[in-house]
Amino acid sequence: MARIPLDPDRELAELKEYLGDAYDHARLQRYEQAVDDELADVGDEATLYRTSQMYLYNLTAFAMTGTKEPYLADLTDLVPAGGRLLDYGCGIGSDGLRLLEAGYEVGFADFANPSTEYLRWRLRKRGLQAEIYDLDSAPPQAGWDAAYSFDVIEHVDDPFAFLANLESLATLVVVNFLEPLPDEPDVHHELPIPALLDHVANRRLRRYRLHHGRSHLVLYENRPGSRVLGRARLAYGRRRGQK
Repeated sequence: MARIPLDPDRELAELKEYLGDAYDHARLQRYEQAVDDELADVGDEATLYRTSQMYLYNLTAFAMTGTKEPYLADLTDLVPAGGRLLDYGCGIGSDGLRLLEAGYEVGFADFANPSTEYLRWRLRKRGLQAEIYDLDSAPPQAGWDAAYSFDVIEHVDDPFAFLANLESLATLVVVNFLEPLPDEPDVHHELPIPALLDHVANRRLRRYRLHHGRSHLVLYENRPGSRVLGRARLAYGRRRGQK
């Protein structure tokens, strides 16, 4: 397993340097509400994802929490350093940057927006090189060892089409399904989690974990697998997550 240490101070320092005098710490503290407020202003999600300034704060604050540490641990446990990874829906690219520095070949994919412009700046600042694919005009091609997408699928209208796209791009798909909270952000759609888990149970399910009590992480290959084994891995991962 590759070592990919979390550095919250670095996350914050880079955002402050990038924004300069425009940095507003209150927006970092209100990182979820700030995006909902911005959505109300712009009027629709498609525009939000291509224009959002608040996601610079939202994604920085979220990266600093360490929420995705177990997701990255599972990913790097199954894909050794040197593997080709696609960070799909990358935003500001915090996960992919860490994986790059840990020795992986990483490609980033998202809409052209302020977050990916910040990611370009971060790559230059760290002296790293990686392709950033524009999902509107130049999406990534197939051939990746793994395509991962953390805390993204709850933003899309059709989660099964989203999975089919990831399955067409990589040997291994790594994605999490979030159960909703009572105060879930407006940009999150409620997912049909039983149906999604049934979908992956019919593939070659390599691993399933229930993290944080509500995040169903699946790592699977898009080829026929044993439904009995898939169901057994779902049950085992659920028991582990409830301990």
